[in-house]
Amino acid sequence: MKQTESDGLSRRRILSGAAGLAAGAAAVAAGLPSGPASASSTHTAPDLVRWRKQAANVTITRDDWGIPHVTGKTDADAVFGMIYAQAEDDFNRIENNYLTSLGRLAEANGEGAIWQDLRQRLFVDPEVLKRDYANSPVWLRKLAQSWADGLNYYLATHPEVRPRVLTRFEPWMTLSFSEGSIGGDIERVPLTQLQAFYDQREVEMTDEERGLLFREPRGSNGFAIGPRNTRDGHALLLINPHTSFFFRSEQHVTSGEGLNVYGAATWGQFFIYQGFNANAGWMHTSSGVDNVDEFAETIVTRADGSRSYRYGSKIRPVTTKKITLSYRTTDGARAQRTFTTFATHHGPIVREADGKWIAFALMNKPVEALQQSFLRTKARDYAAFMKVADFKANSSNNTLFADSKGHIAFLMPQFMPIRDDRFDYRRPVDGSDPATDWRGLHSLRSLPQAVDPRNGWVFNTNNWPWTAAGANSPRAVDYPRYFDQAGENPRGPQAIRVLTARKDFTPQTLLTAAFDTYLTAFARLIPGLVTAWDKLPDGDQQKTKLAGPIGLFRGWDYRWAADSTATSLAVFWGEAIWATASQPARDAGMAVWDWVAERATDAQRIAALDVGMDRLVLDFGSWQVPWGEINRFQRNDGAIVQTFDDAKPSSPVPFTSAQWGSLASFGARRYPGTKRYYGTSGNSFVAIVEFGPKVRAWAVTAGGASGHPSSPHFNDQAERYANGDLRPVYFYPDQLKGHIERIYQPGR
Repeated sequence: MKQTESDGLSRRRILSGAAGLAAGAAAVAAGLPSGPASASSTHTAPDLVRWRKQAANVTITRDDWGIPHVTGKTDADAVFGMIYAQAEDDFNRIENNYLTSLGRLAEANGEGAIWQDLRQRLFVDPEVLKRDYANSPVWLRKLAQSWADGLNYYLATHPEVRPRVLTRFEPWMTLSFSEGSIGGDIERVPLTQLQAFYDQREVEMTDEERGLLFREPRGSNGFAIGPRNTRDGHALLLINPHTSFFFRSEQHVTSGEGLNVYGAATWGQFFIYQGFNANAGWMHTSSGVDNVDEFAETIVTRADGSRSYRYGSKIRPVTTKKITLSYRTTDGARAQRTFTTFATHHGPIVREADGKWIAFALMNKPVEALQQSFLRTKARDYAAFMKVADFKANSSNNTLFADSKGHIAFLMPQFMPIRDDRFDYRRPVDGSDPATDWRGLHSLRSLPQAVDPRNGWVFNTNNWPWTAAGANSPRAVDYPRYFDQAGENPRGPQAIRVLTARKDFTPQTLLTAAFDTYLTAFARLIPGLVTAWDKLPDGDQQKTKLAGPIGLFRGWDYRWAADSTATSLAVFWGEAIWATASQPARDAGMAVWDWVAERATDAQRIAALDVGMDRLVLDFGSWQVPWGEINRFQRNDGAIVQTFDDAKPSSPVPFTSAQWGSLASFGARRYPGTKRYYGTSGNSFVAIVEFGPKVRAWAVTAGGASGHPSSPHFNDQAERYANGDLRPVYFYPDQLKGHIERIYQPGR
């Protein structure tokens, strides 16, 4: 499925002086093995009998792109096969995700990861998860047990696979990685300040934590177009997550109990996160809502050393809990470190600021989140989808929805605490004032949303909700301030531009819109640069030096292309001006784009062009370099953190970072030893879905379906990915016929 029209459619310090609160020095744990036991030694004969029996109820069909189509007699059987197939393709990423979500990453990566583990364990307690699992619905326990059995059966039948840490999976572990919000929301806690608090020493915040580094925007694009705006009267959905590459597995999962879902599942999860079934589809975009808060606690220390905090006119005791973490030492042995941690009713203490302890509050509803995540994949229409949404266990994502009845919708996260809008929750609020407390959750009806709007389309590009449906969008004045802290971004106006351009969308023209080449940020910012150059006096050294680049910009249409030298120059200028603008923009409370457009001086604009031009000449010998020569897709190995190499094969990618307004996003930069830019995030799984009498879909995955370099499906989609050339999705058996590589059962 190419971007252009054709006849047919082709193919996520403790307070100074408070000694002794963080426990101690690391001590090597005597007698611990230097590495994990073989996975094959952790199962019993009855385990194998049970696993083989369930495997007989599962069929995995690999299509000619290596994508698994999993069929099970029951939902539990389908989950068994789904996770087994994921493990076949990339067990390393599954294990890594659960090491992260369980707070055990340091056991594999060493002591450097211990603060990330501590952050996770402040919120995710294995003993609590075990109790939650025991009390969860029977149907959910069946799925979780099948998930664990599928992974353990994979390890039992693949003795050559040596897990770094997790040699046996338990069903309760699914609750540690149930929706994504714990992993996403928790990352707002700065690790340096967590370390400063619990290590009792000063630790400087990093430039990244302060928001000063140029970084690829995290998020996604989602469009839903109603029947009135399509040529054939069928609702359309664009699924365009912007994540790190190879972050999810593309799968088709069906069962005899009504499960029939296609899309992208985050490695290790047993539900399709972005995708569709025969009647409905959903796309999640990272939301700008403020539903994660910090509370500044006033600590009172008694003569006996015990600690309390003020709450209204009362004094409440600070909760303490010891957390022991293991980590891998440099010689491969294991050591442990124990921390005494603190919490108030608002949440765990994560840092100190201005003499106050800061408690961190976020959604922590793993059982509800896992139910919502799975059950929405079986929703057949908008009403059913909203019934599942009533779990209110999605905190981090907006949703774009479409169904075969013609309904479309933009929805905000359902986990939204009710708060007093007098307080600015973008900053720590006074935890001693009961008025700042959360007061239950908003009803679904009270959330900003756009359902079947008159304009016929909805979208989100991780921007505010106030333009989601054009003139039919919810209005900011009608809602508390905490419903948005993202504001607008350059992709928002670009989305509106392409969505208002026609009322006869087809799958092909929706794809063309998703890959529209216009760069709204540069269209806004470059004219100011040109004007600044025009003001330079004749004979000025910089005016002479930069005349060529300015001439190039004068004739540029602000569109990316692989052969565009203007795109290269604009990106290098943009990165240079961004470095100048980041701190003053942050100080002014402005988006960097706005600060550059409205407050950058002419001298700053000119100096950034000088820097960008010199970088191009230094690295490539000229300031006139086609963008495709710089911007590359490369997949060398299956490592989670890949090493890039200019001497190895790579593919040109014409689209840019979303930072500059490109809807199609490719987050790339230089790496040690490289001059070219290599992408690691942005467009990952992209799909176009049409909900007609029978659902039709086209998709592409960055690189390929397999994480194994020896597989023919490790990088077989690279060219299609770079060209925006989506392949047909084989959703129905008759579509899959003739495109089958292998049919088998797990373990065979």
